[in-house]
Amino acid sequence: MVILMRDDLKMSKGKIAAQTGHAAVNCALSIKKKDSDMFEKWTLCGQPLIVLKINSERELFEFKAIADAQDINNSVICDAGRTEIKPGTITCLGIGPASSAVLDKITGELKML
Repeated sequence: MVILMRDDLKMSKGKIAAQTGHAAVNCALSIKKKDSDMFEKWTLCGQPLIVLKINSERELFEFKAIADAQDINNSVICDAGRTEIKPGTITCLGIGPASSAVLDKITGELKML
């Protein structure tokens, strides 16, 4: 699984961790319903999760469109706005779980957060 975190929002480390958690849980619950075999593989491999940075909401939705076109599980996270950022702010995109070969084709050029 990869989480694409917006770097332009300048969130604190704690806020980033919380948003990452939301994306990971949403993706895990979703894939468990859609593809229990993939969920099992991901779980047995130690639930790998990599957080990468992107520069904007526009870029986030470009990656979402790619994931959707390839029928790869994904989840957009929208913040409630109770702490650091405005309500409704799109913070990150979870993609997967999927094989590293599949994910690398989409996100392999991005840098780690």
